[in-house]
Amino acid sequence: METIKLRDEFIKLGQALKAAGLVDSGAEAKSAILEGLVQVNGETAFQRGKKLFDGDELCYDGQTVKIIR
Repeated sequence: METIKLRDEFIKLGQALKAAGLVDSGAEAKSAILEGLVQVNGETAFQRGKKLFDGDELCYDGQTVKIIR
């Protein structure tokens, strides 16, 4: 499982997908999210700007990324 270390209090979902290297661009992140391909803490997320905090997990394309402080 990959991790993303927070620099601030939270990271937005689209930014997290890019930071983890799961997508190449914001447009690709937006498309994946709107198509219902991304899950946050086990639930499908449809908001690109959804805030992820310490302990949250996102799943996309068979990969899981944990957000840590």
